[in-house]
Amino acid sequence: MQQSDAQQKELALFDLDHTLLDVDSDYLWGEYIVKNGLVDEAQYRTANQKFYEQYIEGTLDATEYNEFVAQFLTSLPLDELCQIREAYIQTEIEPHIRPKAISAIQHHIEAGHDVVIISATNDFVVSAIAQRFGIEPVNVLATPLEVQDNRYTGKLTDKPNFKEGKIYHLNKWLEAKHAQGTRYSKTYAYSDSKNDLPLLQWADIPVAVTPDEVLHAHALAHRWAVEDWKL
Repeated sequence: MQQSDAQQKELALFDLDHTLLDVDSDYLWGEYIVKNGLVDEAQYRTANQKFYEQYIEGTLDATEYNEFVAQFLTSLPLDELCQIREAYIQTEIEPHIRPKAISAIQHHIEAGHDVVIISATNDFVVSAIAQRFGIEPVNVLATPLEVQDNRYTGKLTDKPNFKEGKIYHLNKWLEAKHAQGTRYSKTYAYSDSKNDLPLLQWADIPVAVTPDEVLHAHALAHRWAVEDWKL
């Protein structure tokens, strides 16, 4: 297909944690499995808190963290994990979906734009949450965990979808879209976090959503849009 024949569309990219949600879904997943006695409380909570603090500080080793998270997933068959995940989303996630996030996604969908949720959290958690926003798995970019014979292995299949890793996974996704005949004439990106500066700088229209201090300062200095989506 010639480039001139490609379908021209617009693309909106949304971070998940503290952007579409008022909470961190990755951290809450850890707290949920602790609360329900599915892992050793003292050991898991200490590690989970350490990794979360590293994420906030911007020093997180994303591969180490995601392999830690994936260890629990190796302990049960996929159908049991999905039941646990559904209960987790109903109790811990649905109350924290930001109404302004729903409105923003709906605005882009009604305008005919493609909408992608792009998150550093693992694909087991993100894919199910994305469906609450009407986003199908094909339009979800998250840290990919390996599944073999219907069970998680505890390993990643590719780079974490974190910081510059989001650009890596986004480019792979865009290559597939180009091969299908879709190209994007304008791109939007929404995030709360300094960790997403590479993504926001990549986009034509970056939007800082209830941003952390570093991102807020950067957004003001570069005259990016800043929006408050707090519940």
